[in-house]
Amino acid sequence: MTGAILQFLEGIGLPVATAAIEQATFLPGIRIESGSLIIDPGRLLYPGDILHEAGHLALMEPERRAGTSDDAGTDGGEEMGAIAWSYAAALHIGLDVRVLFHGEGYRGDADSIVENFANGRYLGVPMLEWTGLALDQRRARELGLPPYPHMLRWLRE
Repeated sequence: MTGAILQFLEGIGLPVATAAIEQATFLPGIRIESGSLIIDPGRLLYPGDILHEAGHLALMEPERRAGTSDDAGTDGGEEMGAIAWSYAAALHIGLDVRVLFHGEGYRGDADSIVENFANGRYLGVPMLEWTGLALDQRRARELGLPPYPHMLRWLRE
């Protein structure tokens, strides 16, 4: 599972590496360093968290992404966009969404998020559309393109 996630991220051009992480991190076993994800397999508790952190980086302009280390930020819109991005990525990879939305994350709201996404209530899509990564139903229909959870591209340019 972790291998499939890392292979996907490398394939879309998001740098990842595995290495020991000695310092405390926001999510166990995951560190952001100059726009790259560093994964410590010995400390990683929830592989789906890798996709969530990758979603934060994917939404950033390339310059900001390259300069980001440790903390992806606390912007609420970016958080919702990262949730939507990671959901689309999980579907693309073929992961069970419960790997992403696990019981120890999302402030206890994982079940609610899973239910909303399962019923087509996709939070965060406006952020993906604003960054040029995906289209909502209406805009996709207008352009004759597939709507979210299809992604037009995976990284913001």
